[in-house]
Amino acid sequence: MPLVTLQDVFLSYGQPPLIDHLDLVIEPNERVCLIGRNGAGKSTLMKIITGQITPDEGSIKRASGVKVAQLEQSVPQDTSGTVFDVVAQGMGAEGELVKTFHHLIQQLNVDPSPKVLNAYEECQAELDRVNGWDINQRVESIITKMELDPNVDISSLSGGYKRRVLLARALVCDPDLLLLDEPTNHLDIEAIQWVEQFLLKWEGSLLFISHDRRFMDNLANRFIEIDRGKLQDYNCDYGTYLVRKEENLEIEDRQNALFDKRLSQEEVWIRQGIKARRTRNEGRVRALESMRRERADRRNQLGTARMDIQQAEKSGKIVAEAANVSFAFDDGKEVVKNFSTLIQRGDKVGFIGRNGVGKTTLIKLLLGELTPQQGSIKTGTNLNIAYFDQYRSALDEEKTVQDNVSGGRDMLEIGGKSRHVISYLQDFLFAPERCRQPVKALSGGERNRLLLAKLFTQPSNILVLDEPTNDLDIDTLDLLEELLIDYKGTVILVSHDRAFLNNVVTSTLVFDGSGTIEQYIGGYDDWLRQRKTEQVVKVAAPKAQTKSATTSKKLSYKDQRELDGLPAQIEQLETQISATSELISKPGFYQSDRSTTEAIENQLASAQKQLAESYARWELLENQ
Repeated sequence: MPLVTLQDVFLSYGQPPLIDHLDLVIEPNERVCLIGRNGAGKSTLMKIITGQITPDEGSIKRASGVKVAQLEQSVPQDTSGTVFDVVAQGMGAEGELVKTFHHLIQQLNVDPSPKVLNAYEECQAELDRVNGWDINQRVESIITKMELDPNVDISSLSGGYKRRVLLARALVCDPDLLLLDEPTNHLDIEAIQWVEQFLLKWEGSLLFISHDRRFMDNLANRFIEIDRGKLQDYNCDYGTYLVRKEENLEIEDRQNALFDKRLSQEEVWIRQGIKARRTRNEGRVRALESMRRERADRRNQLGTARMDIQQAEKSGKIVAEAANVSFAFDDGKEVVKNFSTLIQRGDKVGFIGRNGVGKTTLIKLLLGELTPQQGSIKTGTNLNIAYFDQYRSALDEEKTVQDNVSGGRDMLEIGGKSRHVISYLQDFLFAPERCRQPVKALSGGERNRLLLAKLFTQPSNILVLDEPTNDLDIDTLDLLEELLIDYKGTVILVSHDRAFLNNVVTSTLVFDGSGTIEQYIGGYDDWLRQRKTEQVVKVAAPKAQTKSATTSKKLSYKDQRELDGLPAQIEQLETQISATSELISKPGFYQSDRSTTEAIENQLASAQKQLAESYARWELLENQ
């Protein structure tokens, strides 16, 4: 039996309608990803399901006893109290009672007065009456399962842990259907993987909105896309969804072209004169009128952004060179320890690490905004830096979209040509009326597009992007990827989006949280492969051992020949790995076609595997 059924649901805030007579059924044990352009109505549809918004028409049916919980896109401003307090809120009135009891226990430890004791006993009696002990146990259980400290104030937690607390609040009521709106926003990769694994084991149904392609691919077993107020249902994996979507758009284009051709022919016929309007042709005239109405009502496919990055003159060949750099905060926490690297013009470097490990600090060090406490950093010449801040501090909430980009001017200098600011913003999918609205009225995805529009008004040869993918729809994300791949300057990218890192960067800097930063060739998946090989080699590395003459065995002729040849084989493999790694590290490598890069990456992985096996074999033969 379906958990939730939406039938003929319609909602309009003007023309065209946001939700246009759509149907949706969510079954038990489904993990459904809701996809659509920014502003298409995804979050609105979720609010209709939860009952926060009442549609103009249509019906919403929930199966008897079905519980629905939601994780909102951002942490509500009024969220306060300890972790226990926030999680208990998910149980409603009984949760408030449990929260009060929890506070009274803590209060008794510091104030065992008769007043506090009486309040404790009264609360205990009320819990007995409503069977609240089960609720208390459930709150404590979900907090433990989510690896949280119940007594920590939520205001002191990082953004990632705040999201985890809110997820616990949503799950504590044991919902049949869980709604998640951009659950990976502002989470580091480690936190995203934790959420992934948790949700994969969770047995309820899931409806979520996400831009994170790896997250969608790993989690969803069904995709529904909201497009021009309608739903397209794709009961498949992400890769198949992309293929089917492209096929559907091509079919739509062909059908529209055929319809427009027929309409044009009929318009020529009607203009031929009075003969066309005789009684015997009235049916054809009525058909033409119907075609005109159908064409007027047609909602064309949403356009794609036409973003372009203005490139300044080339920087010097060396952008930044760090030698044995160390840096610690005032509290003594070392975030960069004995770090060395060379970033050259055209490099695209990704930063991977948990929130708070020092990624932003390293960027400031490399760009000369901070001075290292140990070691040295040389910055290059002719650096024109454009900085994308994930917190969007460059945007003024009270000013209009137009004024944020132009500073009050009507015209902009873009690529050596003068352009009207509204025309420029239309390239970033802002309609003229939207350009005159304040930034505070924009969605998260629109704000990120606006920040990109503002960023790209200035010529640059270095792009520093701190979580640029948050809230962006997939089409805009794909375009941004293409722009960065074609960008001739240098890119420093901080991102939790694993697919985005794979597609854009040529090398990664990985932060372990203790100040140690390791550099790897390639993107996220390349780092995983190299890390795994390193671990294998480390385990298999030959050890110096003293063998007793009485216990050592004489090798066979064949094994001795193999042992004698292993050093040369290992040297050859190491040379091959070094040469291949150098090839991959070149700035233009990932601009080649995918089949070529994959072949070379596979060669590298194969050589690394052979090297690990050779070391392991060497150790085995040496110890016989």
